[in-house]
Amino acid sequence: MSKRSTSGANGPSEQRRAAMRRAHRALVLQGGGALGAYQAGVYAALCETERPPDWIAGVSIGAINAALIAGNPQEKRVERLREFWELVSSGPAQRLPPWLATREMLNQWSASMAALVGVPGFFEPRRTPALLLGGAAPLTSIYDTAPLKSTLERLVDFDRLNDDGIRMSVGAVNVRTGNSVYFDNHSGRLGPEHIMASGALPPGFPPVTIDGEDYWDGGIVSNTPLQYVLDLHPRTEPLVVLQVDLFSARGLMPASLSEVMERQKDITYSSRTRMNTDVMAANMNLQQAIADLITKLPPQMRLDPSVAQVQAMLTHQPIDVYHLIYRDKPYELESKDYEFSRAAVDEHWEAGMRDMRRTLAHPELLLGSPAMNGVTTYDLCEEGTPPRVKHPMVDPTVTVSAGRRSGRPSATA
Repeated sequence: MSKRSTSGANGPSEQRRAAMRRAHRALVLQGGGALGAYQAGVYAALCETERPPDWIAGVSIGAINAALIAGNPQEKRVERLREFWELVSSGPAQRLPPWLATREMLNQWSASMAALVGVPGFFEPRRTPALLLGGAAPLTSIYDTAPLKSTLERLVDFDRLNDDGIRMSVGAVNVRTGNSVYFDNHSGRLGPEHIMASGALPPGFPPVTIDGEDYWDGGIVSNTPLQYVLDLHPRTEPLVVLQVDLFSARGLMPASLSEVMERQKDITYSSRTRMNTDVMAANMNLQQAIADLITKLPPQMRLDPSVAQVQAMLTHQPIDVYHLIYRDKPYELESKDYEFSRAAVDEHWEAGMRDMRRTLAHPELLLGSPAMNGVTTYDLCEEGTPPRVKHPMVDPTVTVSAGRRSGRPSATA
């Protein structure tokens, strides 16, 4: 990144930028099935100029990408990500020549065949007559994910994942209690079963049993692990979060049943993610505002041990959350999260690299940030649209672009 600054080489913006470059870094990866190739492209571009993250948290396909990153040496991570995504897009129906039909038809055929025969290295249909009973079948899933276990064991070094220093967390849901659970290599060793539990989306995939409890896909409760990261990160240390989401809330009015189902899927996953991000940031910034008000109390009150303890509990070092959302979807249908054609995987990967490179080309985002504690969120928009920035205690109905208030209503993802 360049060294431009509007406040001088040693001004507060430059000092804050230097401090945040030394901060802990977390990569937060949402669930989204086949769209996860976008996250792989984001990481590939991130590795070109930036140091690797200290913490990776993922749900569903985000957990698989996280394992491929944390479970390999730095120089092999992109290669392993590429190997996985080429494997799951290697079926005959996924590599049909483009001249055979329109792109939409090829995508739909690829998705239909994935549902019928499975995805290489990922899942395969259960071949049992019990499925003829429909909903009365004495089964807990339509597909068998044994191929994914073999793929993870081959592509991920779980000893490295647990012992190499990168913190890794994956979200799942306890089937019986309905509660969200995170498996974290800082509190126990992770294996293939924890990654598979995070991606065990019913009724397609079976629950995964770990220590006598059964788990499903973490996206059933929350499709992004941002809250877990913010809850567990020490408030005395600054943090930079790159949150990579796979569903965009903004889209066109649907004109067909297929488009209706696609929009419904986008809104279901993205609106919950944006709401959670905004609520968490607002809550932490309110805490920080109260801590700042305590400094204005008379000394005899401010130095009271109970008041000082409350202030310490409410004070947050700066947290910057960069929200990168996959929006480029020219040929996608309602089946986009299980459409693993090679063409779609390559497009998602390239879109992730392009968006991440464009993000890294804007150092003014960091330079424009005020030197204050609390959470600052950056919505990294489409090309040609200025990023939307929400600073601590800035009116949430006002958009701030590159450090300047614009006075326009704040837009969603």
